[in-house]
Amino acid sequence: MSRRTFLRAGVLAPPLFKTMTLKKPLEKERARRKRSSLPTDIRLLDVRYDFEEYKYRAPYQFGGRTVDQVTLLNVHARVETASGKQALGFGSMPLGNAWSFPSQVVPYDRSLEAMKQLATEIARITAAYSETAHPIDINWELEPAYLKAATELSRKMNLSEPIPKLCTLVVASPFDAAIHDAHGKANGINCYQAYGSQYMSHDLSFYLGPEFKGEYLEQYVLKKPTESIYLYHSIGASDPIFESDIKHRIGDGLPETLAEWIQSDGVTHLKIKLNGADLKVDIDRVIQIDKATTEAQSRRGVTQWKYCCDFNERCKDVQYLLTFLEEIKKQSPAILPRLQYIEQPTARDLKSNLQNVMHAAAKIVPVVIDESLVDLESYQLSRQLGYTGVALKACKGQTNALLMAAAGQKSKSFLCVQDLTCPGASLIHSAGLAAHIPGVFTIEGNSRQYVPSANEKWKDRFPSIFNIRNGQLGTGVLTGLGLGVV
Repeated sequence: MSRRTFLRAGVLAPPLFKTMTLKKPLEKERARRKRSSLPTDIRLLDVRYDFEEYKYRAPYQFGGRTVDQVTLLNVHARVETASGKQALGFGSMPLGNAWSFPSQVVPYDRSLEAMKQLATEIARITAAYSETAHPIDINWELEPAYLKAATELSRKMNLSEPIPKLCTLVVASPFDAAIHDAHGKANGINCYQAYGSQYMSHDLSFYLGPEFKGEYLEQYVLKKPTESIYLYHSIGASDPIFESDIKHRIGDGLPETLAEWIQSDGVTHLKIKLNGADLKVDIDRVIQIDKATTEAQSRRGVTQWKYCCDFNERCKDVQYLLTFLEEIKKQSPAILPRLQYIEQPTARDLKSNLQNVMHAAAKIVPVVIDESLVDLESYQLSRQLGYTGVALKACKGQTNALLMAAAGQKSKSFLCVQDLTCPGASLIHSAGLAAHIPGVFTIEGNSRQYVPSANEKWKDRFPSIFNIRNGQLGTGVLTGLGLGVV
């Protein structure tokens, strides 16, 4: 699948950027797009960014790693339509390097610094883009330049391991979000109303292949958000389950045990983080969590609840997962019917681990691709390997998430929206995504557990998003212009 590559590259101010030579077929494609440009298309006038730092109230353990702090990347993009209407868009996302750039050879501080420097490069590349286009096309054209910048930065910083594509998507995501947000605002609409032929020059076949000919994204998104969506409460691999698990209480007034969270927020969907290193430990933890949940829900008079298990790619092979499911069924039969899906059980490098086919496991419960999902090629490979579900994430970009949502719906995949401990504006963005994708009924949102301080300035403006009632987020309010965040 070819991309148009009108790209800018360089490390100095925009006037000094060098334009790459285009291959003739791509010149023709670009010219065709220019002839079909629409009055609603936008041109970038200015791109700015800043960082915010927050400490976690409690550490969060997943995939054998522990996180206790977050850096937010905030982006502001000013745009102008062909008819002269201007707007300022906003996007925000955590730089989740522990998840997007896990490494045994690049330390945490070093990978975080690489992401910050990459943000500078992406800001300059984006600011130098001079075409007038739809946000989907802007991201589509710029992503190769972002990836090239990541490769060059890895070399410049002499990193022992290059910046992964997933990491680059995370850094680019708030820029993409700000552009989608600005496009909606400039045109006086919510961005989810901007994905039809009235606003887009290309149908989906341009991005996803001939089977999508004549179709547009509007067929795969809701123009109005669902009124509410269930929250998947995360249970970190080291989080206390029972009172006896707490060595020292935090004492900040927020819940600390699983039962306290269930009672406080009425959660009925629980995401269990497992380390995948010891089968007995993983099975015992799930059984203990089910025991605590059953007791807590019984006190509330609740009889229906759901689990998902996330190994964060730590299972050594698919047999580990199959044995895990067999033992859960044998030791605690009530759990398996409550298990809604399994998320990314084995290594994210699918091409190097083709032996890990998920067909047998997916017959028992949907198996969802997450860390491996970075583009259409990886999605198609995951399908061949037996994955039956797709984890959509705002942190991979609004453009990426929407295209993968369309691909997933076309293949009748199980769809869910996952988190990156997204606080504030990034949670609002993620909630909006979940509320506009048909077939998505849940969203992971754990910033309220681990970094509530980053939510404080947003809670009064969006109380139904940040104050969980009956285990749900009230997403019906996300009808404002652009992404509906500000």
